[in-house]
Amino acid sequence: MTVPSRELTPDDLELIEFAREIVDANSDGDVSAHTMAAAVRGADGKIYGGINVYHFTGGPCAELVALGHARASGARELSTIVAVGDAGRGPVGPCGRDRQVLFDYHPGIRVLLPTPDGVRSVRIEDLLPLAEHASRAQVLGRLRKNRQARTEPPSPTARACR
Repeated sequence: MTVPSRELTPDDLELIEFAREIVDANSDGDVSAHTMAAAVRGADGKIYGGINVYHFTGGPCAELVALGHARASGARELSTIVAVGDAGRGPVGPCGRDRQVLFDYHPGIRVLLPTPDGVRSVRIEDLLPLAEHASRAQVLGRLRKNRQARTEPPSPTARACR
């Protein structure tokens, strides 16, 4: 299957460099808990960054941290995202979970990732052509249900974080 893509723009190259600077500044060598950084561009051109938090129990990928940073800063519409690995690994494609989150929350976003033709820009919908698409109403319904559950008194065995 061939995935449509386009060459990188100067804005794309700036986004890659932004993520590279984050991972270079925060990686702690061979035992680092921070091996990936991500940068996402808002529709207004502002860039938001994030870094992964590796832990044996799991942890957020850099892309999800960058999405959270953008949202917490007021960005609602995002145009492009990239993840960059430490130790000079360069851009890395998002994992399946991140692709699904991007597809559900930002269906128009472009992802910068390595391809056989070099690093290219690909629409998220082209990375997940047969994806299970949660409608915006389904996503919002789940969020409302989670919010309602947080307002109910916790049971003695409830987890601390939801």
